[in-house]
Amino acid sequence: MNPANSVQDLVKSYYGKRLKRSEDLQTDVSCSLKCGPSTKSACDAMALIHPEVSSRYFGCGLVIPESLGGCHVLDLGSGSGRDCFVLSKLVGPLGRVTGVDMTDELIQVSRKYVSYHQEKFGYKETNTDFVQGYIEKLGEAGIQYNSYDLLVSNCVICLCLDKMAVFEEAHRVLKEGGEMYFSDMYASEPVDEELKKDARLWGEGLAGALYWKDLIRLVKAVGFSTPYLVTASHINIQKPELLKQTGNVRYASGTYRFFKLPAVRDEGRELVTYKGTISDHLQELHFDSVHTFKKDKPVEVDGELAMVLKASRFASHFITEPAKRGEAPLKDEPQQCCHLNPFLLADTLGSSVQKCSEAQKATLCGNKTEEASKRPVVEG
Repeated sequence: MNPANSVQDLVKSYYGKRLKRSEDLQTDVSCSLKCGPSTKSACDAMALIHPEVSSRYFGCGLVIPESLGGCHVLDLGSGSGRDCFVLSKLVGPLGRVTGVDMTDELIQVSRKYVSYHQEKFGYKETNTDFVQGYIEKLGEAGIQYNSYDLLVSNCVICLCLDKMAVFEEAHRVLKEGGEMYFSDMYASEPVDEELKKDARLWGEGLAGALYWKDLIRLVKAVGFSTPYLVTASHINIQKPELLKQTGNVRYASGTYRFFKLPAVRDEGRELVTYKGTISDHLQELHFDSVHTFKKDKPVEVDGELAMVLKASRFASHFITEPAKRGEAPLKDEPQQCCHLNPFLLADTLGSSVQKCSEAQKATLCGNKTEEASKRPVVEG
C-alpha cells in the first residue's frame, strides 16, 4: 500500500469517526490561550460561529493575519470550518474563502452551516464554500492555480506524510505576492521512524510533526521567501505512555508566514514606514516576532522583507525607499535562524498549549495575554 494513502486513511478515520470534539484529542494540544494576538474584529467574528462548528475545532493556533478585506483565501485542511467562517467575516462580502478537507464527516459539518453564517454576517450571498480533496493534490480537487491572495492552515500539515507536495501545491495556487500563514506542530529534532509507525501518534500530529529547521529548508526549496515566525507555544504532552514513546523529542506550536515573491528581486536594504492604515492595527503592525512596525517611524529592513511589503497586499500600507548610507535608523538584525526557532520563542513568551476547560476557552478573546510585553521586537 502507498504509505501516503495509508496515512491519509488513518487520519480521515481518526478525525471523522473517533474524534467528536476538540477535548477528545489525547495529547491535549488543540487549545492555546496564548496562540497569538487577537483583534476585536476577530473576536467579534468568533462569537458568531455556530457551537457545533467550534466544538469540532482541532487547530493549534490562530490563523488570522492582517489586512484581509477583499482577499481570496484558501484554508488547507479546513475541518469543521471554524477558521473559514471567521475569515469569511473578515474578508467581507467582496472577499471569498474556500476550505479544502479530505474527511467526509467534517466536510458535511462545514457545509451544513454555510447559510447559517451567511445570515449571521448579514451577507446577501455566501462568500464561503468547501471542497473535498487532498491538500497534496489541490489541482485534482479543482483548485485553480495562481488564484489566491492568502493560504491558511491550522495544525494539518503535521498530519500529512508528503510535506513537500503540500508546499509545492501551495506555491502553485497562490498569486504572486500571496502569503501562506499557518499554525502547525513542530519537533525539536527529526522524529524517529519508529514513531511514524504508530497510528495514534499520527492522529495526534506527533508522528508527522516537522523538525522546525526542515520547514525552512522545504519552503525555500519550493521558492517561497524566508519564513517569518509570528508566535509559538510549547506543547505539553500529559499522557505518561505518550511521553515515554516520544522520548527526548519536544513539541511546539508555531505560527509562520511566508510569501510567493517575484522571480526578480531587489536585494538592497530599504527604509519602510508603516502608514497606520490597517484596521485594528492603527498604531503599530506586529508582523512577526522580530518586526513590529510603528506608525510613521521608518525602519531599515533587508531586501527580501522590503520586497514582501512591496509585492503583497501590504503594499498600500507602507512607504518604501532605498536606505541611504550614513544614516542610522533602527535595523532588523536577527542572528542566523534563531529567530525562527519556535522553542526559543515559546520560552521567551512563557506560553504553552494545554487542555482547556470551557471556562478557559471563553477567556481567549476576553483577556489580554502577556505576549505583547514579552516579544523581542525591532520597532520603528
